[in-house]
Amino acid sequence: MSAALAIALKDLKLLARDRAGFFWVLLFPLLIALFFGSIFAGGESRAPMPIALVDQDRSAFSQGMAAELGRSEALRVRAMPLDSARTAVRRGQLTAYVLFPPGFGRTLGFGGPGDSSIELGLDPSRRAETGYLKGLVTQALFASLLGQSSSSPAREAARERIAMLDADTTLSPLRREELTVFYNELDRFLGSLDLVERHTAAAGDTAAPPRAAGPSIRTMDMTAEAAEPRSAFEVTFPSAVMWALIGVCMSFAISIVHERLTGTLLRLRLAPISRTQVLLGKGLAAFLAAMGSTGLLLTFGSLVLGVRVTNPLGLLAALAASAFCFVGIMMVISTLGRTHQAVAGAGWAILLVMSMTGGGMIPLIAMPSWMAAVSNFSLVKWGVLAIEGAIWRGFSWTEMALPLSILVAVGVVGLVIGARNLEKAQS
Repeated sequence: MSAALAIALKDLKLLARDRAGFFWVLLFPLLIALFFGSIFAGGESRAPMPIALVDQDRSAFSQGMAAELGRSEALRVRAMPLDSARTAVRRGQLTAYVLFPPGFGRTLGFGGPGDSSIELGLDPSRRAETGYLKGLVTQALFASLLGQSSSSPAREAARERIAMLDADTTLSPLRREELTVFYNELDRFLGSLDLVERHTAAAGDTAAPPRAAGPSIRTMDMTAEAAEPRSAFEVTFPSAVMWALIGVCMSFAISIVHERLTGTLLRLRLAPISRTQVLLGKGLAAFLAAMGSTGLLLTFGSLVLGVRVTNPLGLLAALAASAFCFVGIMMVISTLGRTHQAVAGAGWAILLVMSMTGGGMIPLIAMPSWMAAVSNFSLVKWGVLAIEGAIWRGFSWTEMALPLSILVAVGVVGLVIGARNLEKAQS
């Protein structure tokens, strides 16, 4: 173990003396975090709003409304059970949920006897999204109504509600009268749409239909469980950590090539130490450099830029697993060529693609759906996700298990493959 530690300390001293290597390991990731953090802090994302749709009514009208919302370019809609939707909103995985309760199809979203109003669940601190989402829901509802005809379920539902009001003993006379007037007006409104459509078809014009009052929408406050970033820097610093790991990975991969070409590895093999100790020393040096650079980055982010840590032990595990993963990647990359240029070209080509698709340039929270699917094949994504889980996503240990397991497993595979390839190169 002392021999492996001596090799590790030697490599760390060489890294500290290499100004270019030190820049890529620590200063460049810090610049990345500050640059992209400033950009995202100065503007709003234009990505579609991710929401959950909970259809408990399962009527023809509610399904038509769901289809209208799904066609909106401003929304990314996922059908979910109510409990899952509320949990996802609290954790910041979705912006909001839209609930169509039982009876929604009978009242057409305009309320009435019973609890049949449309329900929006959203973090109370995000009032701007609430108003925007209400507008989209209202637009979808009237678009659904505009597509109905006089024999449609919409107009039949309005007439059915009028007939049911007299038998409803839970309503006061004043409320019964108000609802009767409303549904009579709604029936006439739907009938007027038929006249407009027939007139438009006959005259060939685009006359606008009459307007009606908005739907009945109630808002539920879903207090976030510390599951959304408080600043742009909480989004960009996990990406900066990945850049630090990439810098460490490439610095040590090229150093192994250099020592192989200059005969240093051969002399170490001839010394009274085992091949395992040599490889352990190389891997330990890379691991310590990775932990040191990422630790300094997050310390700076926490003290200077207010990056919080909701799970310190989870963050330590995420950093350790990510560093171990990139040590394994480093061992493999160091064997992808016989010269510095070959290894550098192959290594940067692989790692830049991982970074671009895994959250190193575009944060995971801002990715479009197709890119989020592609990111599952990038190890950078799993490192970013694990770190975000400990910084602001509020992951439990069960939720942390998947990214941590993937990172550690890839690290083990990389070390085995890299060790075998180095042995073949030296034989």
